[in-house]
Amino acid sequence: MNVVILAAGMGKRMQSDLPKVLHPLAGKPLLSHVIDTARQLSPSRCCVVYGHGGDKVPTQLAADDLQFVLQEPQLGTGHAVMQAVSKLNDDQPTLVLYGDVPLTTVATLRALTEKAGKDKLAILTIAMDDPTGYGRIVREQNKIVRIVEQKDATEIERQIQEVNTGILVAPTRQLKDWLSRLSNHNAQGEYYLTDIIALAVKDNVVIESAQPSHAWETLGVNSKVQLAKLERIHQLNLAHQLLEQGITLADPARIDIRGELYCARDVSIDVGCVFEGQVHIGQGVSIGAYCVIKNSRIADNANIKPFTHIDEASVGSDSHIGPYARLRPGTTLGSDVHVGNFVEIKNSEFGAHSKANHLAYVGDTSVGSRVNIGAGTITCNYDGANKHRTVIEDDAFIGSDTQLVAPVTVGKGATIGAGTTLTKDAPPDSLTVSRARQTTIAGWQRPVKQKK
Repeated sequence: MNVVILAAGMGKRMQSDLPKVLHPLAGKPLLSHVIDTARQLSPSRCCVVYGHGGDKVPTQLAADDLQFVLQEPQLGTGHAVMQAVSKLNDDQPTLVLYGDVPLTTVATLRALTEKAGKDKLAILTIAMDDPTGYGRIVREQNKIVRIVEQKDATEIERQIQEVNTGILVAPTRQLKDWLSRLSNHNAQGEYYLTDIIALAVKDNVVIESAQPSHAWETLGVNSKVQLAKLERIHQLNLAHQLLEQGITLADPARIDIRGELYCARDVSIDVGCVFEGQVHIGQGVSIGAYCVIKNSRIADNANIKPFTHIDEASVGSDSHIGPYARLRPGTTLGSDVHVGNFVEIKNSEFGAHSKANHLAYVGDTSVGSRVNIGAGTITCNYDGANKHRTVIEDDAFIGSDTQLVAPVTVGKGATIGAGTTLTKDAPPDSLTVSRARQTTIAGWQRPVKQKK
């Protein structure tokens, strides 16, 4: 089929210079959600009609399987589809979607396209208790004969509760003909796509309707209030999917997934956690409250304690991370690694059973197995112009308040005394200490504050 996605609206109520369809929902633009859904239908052609915001939309979302056409000026939904007609295959039906309606499911769209077949017009409709603002579905003898917009409806027509969602499938040759016959003689002075319904009736084309499984599938975004509402709906849907998979969530209403979260069995996630990009969590992992995990892998039985940030990192099995730890990009931890509170690690590898339990910075470092890094340790990896690497070999012990000035190597089994500033390689199986000699001055008097 052909797919046309209307994404040209200004979105005045968003109060933003960003085109409405580029505002994020679950970490990606509204329009991206619609495009991803359309792709699952395997369309032969997918055309995005953009307008407000200039080239921001095609620049941000350009892809080989998408065609972009400009609607300028914006003269209504019918006018928008007119801009795409030259891109459409006449021999295939055309599905019209909206870039600000992000949650419509593939199942609902497949049901709609099945109703349409190759030669019928099918409309996605829904019954609403309060249909204010929506185009009403007008039926005669239970057959759809037209759609009337709110501003053009009579008082009787405004009582109709079945409304148009805007989503429809039409045979493309007839669609092009109907678009050419549209008029803008209405309260808005626009070309309504919905007016093709009456034209289809005149042409004796069968008009079908389908309904979504959930009302939220048809909700659009016209304001930040509506965007926030859809965000919570979407996140709760994602949470319920996790629960159905057997994942334990302390509170399904307090989790944010802004990408793709893959969980093995017996995973437990506490409140307030945020997952961004692609996150893989192994079996038996426990994640404490208010963690932020982005594009990372957590291996089996790891324990991620509260307020930990993990960004483009890999955590080995049976490891204990946090609380208040930060793993930055390029961090790879082996099994049974302990990273405690206020420890930051960047672009570094830790071998199995190594520990940095508190108050340390480890950057651009290769840490072997069974290494202990004491509190206050810093790898001084940046000389103001270039980064240098530190190597700490197996079984080394780094005393508290140590500075390792890279490039430097700590040999296997070496011990670095507390308070050492290491500027040269430390030999294996030896104690290396670099500190001033302790001195006591007898009879020294502390200064006394002078009276004014």
